[in-house]
Amino acid sequence: MKKNDIISYAVIILVVVLIRTFVVTPIKVNGDSMNNTLKDGYLMILKKFDKSYERKDIVVIKYKDDKIIKRIIGLPQEDVKYESGKLYINDTEIEDETAHGQTKDFKYYCGKGEYFVMGDNRENSLDSRIIGCIPESDIMGSTDFVIFPFNKFGSVV
Repeated sequence: MKKNDIISYAVIILVVVLIRTFVVTPIKVNGDSMNNTLKDGYLMILKKFDKSYERKDIVVIKYKDDKIIKRIIGLPQEDVKYESGKLYINDTEIEDETAHGQTKDFKYYCGKGEYFVMGDNRENSLDSRIIGCIPESDIMGSTDFVIFPFNKFGSVV
C-alpha cells in the first residue's frame, strides 16, 4: 500500500469518528416507553449538535449506564402538573396529543437548566415522574428521524 493511500484512509476514518462523536450517530429505540410514536427496535439518527431544546422534542438522555429516549414536556423553571387527565404548564392547559395510556396526577418544578421528560406510553415509562427533572448536561441530543424500518423512514412528531 502506498503512503498516499494510507493517509487517505486515515483521513476518512478520522472524519467518520469526528462526525459520530460531535454531529450525528445512530440510536436504537429500546422498549415500549415511546409507543405509539416510536416502536422497540426503530433505528434513528441522534443529532448531537442541536442543543436548543423545545417542548415536545424527542431527546436521548444519559441515565445511569444506559440511554433512554423521551419527549420534553417541561422546560427550565416551569411548573409541570398533570391533574384529572390534563397537562398544565405554569397553570396553563397544554395539548398532550402524543400521550398514550393513563397518567396519574403529579406536580413538579424544573429548576434552572432542567427538563421534565416523559415517554409517550405513559403507563410504561421510566421518566421524570420517577427519576426527577433531567439536567441539560444529561441530554445527548435530539432525534426526529427514523432510518429503520424502511416503511417508517422519515421524520416523526
